[in-house]
Amino acid sequence: MNESKKPKLLQQIRIAVRSLNYALATEKTYVYWAYRFIIFNNKRHPKEMDSKEVSDFLSHLAVKWNVSPSTQNQALCALVFLYKHVIKNPLDDNICGVRAKRQRNIPVVLTQDEVLDILNSMYGLPKLMAALCYGGGLRKMECHRLRVKDVDLQRMEITVRKGKGNKARRVPVPMSCKDPLEAQLSFVKSLHEKDQIDNLAGVELPYATNRKYPKAGTSFIWQWIFPSLKISICPRTLIQRRHHVHPSVLSKHLRSAVEKSMVNKHVTLHVLRHSFATHLLETGADIRTVQELLGHSDVKTTQIYTHVLNRNASGSLSPLDKLMHSKNKVEEPQLAYA
Repeated sequence: MNESKKPKLLQQIRIAVRSLNYALATEKTYVYWAYRFIIFNNKRHPKEMDSKEVSDFLSHLAVKWNVSPSTQNQALCALVFLYKHVIKNPLDDNICGVRAKRQRNIPVVLTQDEVLDILNSMYGLPKLMAALCYGGGLRKMECHRLRVKDVDLQRMEITVRKGKGNKARRVPVPMSCKDPLEAQLSFVKSLHEKDQIDNLAGVELPYATNRKYPKAGTSFIWQWIFPSLKISICPRTLIQRRHHVHPSVLSKHLRSAVEKSMVNKHVTLHVLRHSFATHLLETGADIRTVQELLGHSDVKTTQIYTHVLNRNASGSLSPLDKLMHSKNKVEEPQLAYA
């Protein structure tokens, strides 16, 4: 291809990402870090640079921007992709540079009462989605991307497709969610019938499903369970269609519910997933079962929840508690303002 007719670099990244069927979020992230890398190096073309400039950029992120280890690693993955799939000149395996300090965090976990208070502070569709995230251990986007065919209310199970690592798994449908899900499916049915009358394009389908099954996009079983009430334009195909509800909607409702319930913890939707795993282990569930329900490839990932169970590692009393219950009872500490 003539150099003058080649698409611009950032567009080449988009084409490469889409050819590998990566998510739209990944595409935006890779384009962003490639742009930041070019700006950092005074708009030099990546062809003129190599591992040294990449190392300097990663060091700058850690030292000047003080980014987290995961953010720095995200930038590295984006640049590795750029040089491997777009520049066609892979980087050296050992890229030197200052590494952001990694620390292992213990996940935030809610008590069952806190979960109940938060859910009772929500209503409607966000409440149902949050209940599924906690009741089935779903990730945020796994919940958003559920389709009609993924929910089996006869067997009371949900099939999660294209989860993290492109894996699929089955999780249970909480009994308390059965009636709300039936009502939601009825609403989706009526909305789908309206879209057909309006000759709206079918929903977005994975891979080449629309070529293999041309009518699948307009089939009811492929519709989103949590559709948006607004029609939007797909950023990749520029086709006007109905997408699932925007991810920010559920996050906004959850933040509001946390404030209303006065839970003094940093609560995100992923915290509901952490709480699901921890509460299962607390009730005696086997760790392998929890691993399967969460979709973890390695049980070591699941074992982090054993550190946040509602008991200490040894199950023993604190030395202070032993003193308090001994014959020579120690007086309880008095608050300074009491």
